[in-house]
Amino acid sequence: MKLNISSLEHTSKWAAMDVKLPNFDIKVIKDNTQKTPEWIHFGAGNIFRGFVAKCHQQLLNEGLAQTGIIAVETFDFEVITKVFNPSENLALVVLMNSNGSFDKTVVASIVESMTSESKNIQRLSEIFEAPSLQIASFTITEKGYALKDFSGTYYPFVQVDLDRGPEHATHAMSVVTALLYKRYQKGAMPMTLLSMDNCANNGDKVKDAVITIADEWQKKGFVEKGFVEYVMNENKVSYPISMIDKITPRPSDSIKEALVENGLEDMEVIVTSKNTYMAPFVNAEVSEYLVIEDKFTNGRPKLEKAGVLFCDRATVNKVETMKVTTCLNPLHTALAVTGCLLGYELIADEVKNPTLKKLIETIGYVEGLPVVTDPIILSPKAFIDEVVHARFANPFIPDTPQRIATDTSQKVGIRFGETIKSYVENPSLDPTSLVGIPLAIASWCRYLMGIDDQGNTFELSSDPMIKTLKETIDTVKMGDDSADLSPILSNSKIFGLNLYEVGLGNKIETMFIRMLQGPGSVEKTLQAYFKL
Repeated sequence: MKLNISSLEHTSKWAAMDVKLPNFDIKVIKDNTQKTPEWIHFGAGNIFRGFVAKCHQQLLNEGLAQTGIIAVETFDFEVITKVFNPSENLALVVLMNSNGSFDKTVVASIVESMTSESKNIQRLSEIFEAPSLQIASFTITEKGYALKDFSGTYYPFVQVDLDRGPEHATHAMSVVTALLYKRYQKGAMPMTLLSMDNCANNGDKVKDAVITIADEWQKKGFVEKGFVEYVMNENKVSYPISMIDKITPRPSDSIKEALVENGLEDMEVIVTSKNTYMAPFVNAEVSEYLVIEDKFTNGRPKLEKAGVLFCDRATVNKVETMKVTTCLNPLHTALAVTGCLLGYELIADEVKNPTLKKLIETIGYVEGLPVVTDPIILSPKAFIDEVVHARFANPFIPDTPQRIATDTSQKVGIRFGETIKSYVENPSLDPTSLVGIPLAIASWCRYLMGIDDQGNTFELSSDPMIKTLKETIDTVKMGDDSADLSPILSNSKIFGLNLYEVGLGNKIETMFIRMLQGPGSVEKTLQAYFKL
């Protein structure tokens, strides 16, 4: 059986495969959306299909929404032609439980899909000119909002859009700004631009990009000043921030095989010419969090009925801070560098190792929770519990320490430095009492040698500072009984502070030297400090 609209009539066959089906009339919802569109989404990737669209399906199933989502792909047009079109916009979402069972659902809340190419601009304009439109949302990655390179110069493809004006826009943010101009011309109607990308202050990134493009177009005479005022007026166009957290890895071959064995056809994993991995199915972890600043100017779907949390801006920021400085990201980075050193290729295998489990429990519960930013709407302890005991331990989430070790120099300041700062600022806490965080930093320095705990060389994950870091690390050899890590540990650009000035630099060097003393010394050092 194939995944398409007509196959949904065979309810008994889907039931035999233990697949949940949509509980609404797809044609009616599609017709409603055609006439009165309310939600358009840019970036038709796996997190959108496996999380956002699945949330909206809950509303449709319960009669709490009467229109679906329109999906637009702005970067990789083959996603539409090779994935969305053959399955008529349906997605089979497979949630992977840690016991090996799957929860399978056909998601049909996406009722229209297209690319952002000029051939679709008429339909896109109709959607943005509709008074009913409430939201344009985004999962286009953080890079999708960037207009300038590191030197502050517009990327060439952005500069072309700025020079040619709204009628010839191609970049995602230029296309959206051009469509907002259509809406402005129809009466400056309100709407909300909602980023759901996994980056801090994501709404500000959309806002900055849209206002910058509008401003440049106004200077060149393509649009009037009133349009710039429209996109700057948050009573008209709002840009809420959000925090999203759900792992949706590349489609897994083992899940494809299980689905085919179940009787499904055409479940092939497609790799596009732009190296996007997609399939008719989306595999994802069960855990999911979406927290959104409740700032909408033309109404919104009742997504709180599907588990989405709405709150004020400060609370969204607190949830983000809780996640990235205490409850998830520091533990991830600690497992990444130690996992590479100890020869692991799966995060789930690492947490079976009592020593590594003790490391992340120490960083999270013992050292992190006393200074955690508590957002109230989520419990930090419950969040860590789920991370350690369910999310990281799930063998069906194929996440690797090598992937997470990418760009570590850009992450340690937030993931470890912020907690160290909190200890420095709190008179009742002593930063020199920390053990787990210094061990993680020492392990990162040891990782930078590119030699694992058995003495074998391995390839370092990419990092923009690798050349500078290696200049320091290359002065050290296995078996050395001294090491000067000061160029790294004193660098406040890396950690947000000088680790020697807060009493941790020498402690980390001592840990690092112990990790140089022959095969197995990394694991032995961790065990010694945790008295295992």
